[in-house]
Amino acid sequence: MYRSHDCGQLRISDVNKNVTLSGWVQRVRNLGGMTFVDLRDRYGITQLVFNMETNSELCEKARKLGREFVIQAIGTVTERTSKNKDLPTGDIEITVSQLNILNKSEIPPFTIEDNTDGGEDLLMKYRYLDIRRRPIISGLLMRHKMSLEVRKYLDAQGFMEVETPMLINSSPEGARDYVVPSRLHHGEFYALPQSPQQYKQLLMVAGVDKYYQLVKCFRDEDLRADRQPEFTQIDCEMSFVEQEDILQIFEGLAKHLFKEVKGIDMNYQFPRMVWQDAMEQYGSDKPDIRFGMKIHDVSAETKGHGFKVFDDAEYVCAIAVEGCANYSRKQTDELTEWVKRPQVGAKGLVFIKYNEDGTVKSSVDKFYTPEQLTEIAKKAGAGTGDLVLILCGKKMPILNAMGTLRIEMGNRLGLRDKNIFAPLWVIDFPLFEWDDETQRFYAMHHPFTSPKKEDIALLDTDPGKVRANAYDLVINGTEVGGGSIRIHDSQLQVKMFNLLGFTQERAQSNFGCLINAFKYGAPPHGGLAFGLDRWVAIMYGCDSIKDVIAFPKNNAARDVMMGAPSLISPEQLEELSLEITPEK
Repeated sequence: MYRSHDCGQLRISDVNKNVTLSGWVQRVRNLGGMTFVDLRDRYGITQLVFNMETNSELCEKARKLGREFVIQAIGTVTERTSKNKDLPTGDIEITVSQLNILNKSEIPPFTIEDNTDGGEDLLMKYRYLDIRRRPIISGLLMRHKMSLEVRKYLDAQGFMEVETPMLINSSPEGARDYVVPSRLHHGEFYALPQSPQQYKQLLMVAGVDKYYQLVKCFRDEDLRADRQPEFTQIDCEMSFVEQEDILQIFEGLAKHLFKEVKGIDMNYQFPRMVWQDAMEQYGSDKPDIRFGMKIHDVSAETKGHGFKVFDDAEYVCAIAVEGCANYSRKQTDELTEWVKRPQVGAKGLVFIKYNEDGTVKSSVDKFYTPEQLTEIAKKAGAGTGDLVLILCGKKMPILNAMGTLRIEMGNRLGLRDKNIFAPLWVIDFPLFEWDDETQRFYAMHHPFTSPKKEDIALLDTDPGKVRANAYDLVINGTEVGGGSIRIHDSQLQVKMFNLLGFTQERAQSNFGCLINAFKYGAPPHGGLAFGLDRWVAIMYGCDSIKDVIAFPKNNAARDVMMGAPSLISPEQLEELSLEITPEK
């Protein structure tokens, strides 16, 4: 037996017990007559004590231990004289009578402590060491608990977990696929699933009724803090349901997770916001409602006063930043440069300082009277002491830009507290989005999303105004998941494909199995998928999903620990009938 207890288990009630612990050496402290060793495993840290007077040989052995040595310590639990309130085991220590070195360690490339001195590249290269640190292992433990609670809740609701294939056919209309060449079928390729969309709908046709799966998905797209090339979805589908049924079931899942994982009771109905309001009030289809600072249309108040920038703009909007009328010229200039960044996309920024004494000061003073500036400030929701920030341009791009600026101001003012959770449903998305470059409609979600019944007639007359039976769950400004009621009528599905520019041959090639399955009695159905990685990251309070994935890729989509992607041998290429051409 290598251990009788783990390193986070023993308490003051265990004093005088003979115990055996095993783990890694966190640190060694030589205090002359006494030597202390912090022993760590994934459960916690326990202090070991060695006394030079009672056992000098054992004490000398302890002093020669290095960081990350794997050891076994046998001894007696004793009460500490100098207690550590920061450790659950801080009331006790182990007076060691026998010490066994199970494995020595080289000096690790970074300190394995909560606040490490390793940079991200180094931590990713030695991820198996990084996981030993409490911030990482705790995130993985939270992920484990959330996965377990998801399964418990869905099982209690009658859902069946069904695995779907990893090697599927490539499909358009989404991100780029990761493809896998087939050795047996010359010149043909599998794709790794971006999601099990068609399979879960086929399961509804098959009569499974309630399906779920914690499934790996793959998308070849540019990375950011909440994206990885491979990620995990809580994928769900139900038959004989309408939108309200799905919102109720999965709002229940969210409340269950918050209760069981965070101890938070959310005994209220999550607010719901239509997509149009989310865009016009928050400049985002995933609004963070933990703070106000709503966007206001000030086009009528700003136009017609000789300021050409506003007069020529399609749309002028503003936000009021509470208590910031005292911003300096340097601060407003810095904000102006910030909004010009490509990620924001504005050409400039106008401000109004609505001072505590009721006076106003603006970067466009010469075009507006104080009374007119005050009217604009009040329309933006400002009170005395507030700073009004104004952007203009084409409506949707400038709303997006203002939404980005709003989040930036929320960050700067500390309004996005990670310990506060504000979920909401965003509903009534557009069914299509128009692309000027290709002069065609694209599905905002995917081609199987059902239009609202009352909007079906608009498919023939004004497709851009058709709303989707689609919904997203948003928490703290992050979309944690979304879904839709699906089309189950073959004729409506064909019309959808036609509007998206699919020929009959192409639709049959990409989606033939699902189209044919609908001929055999497809039930009304719908579902959604949550991003498990994102949800765990929000609950854990970290900024990147990499912190809650055991072995993530870096920002260049590389696994620097294992060396993937990598070249393969000429023999493998020949077997797969592939040839690598020089990079252009």
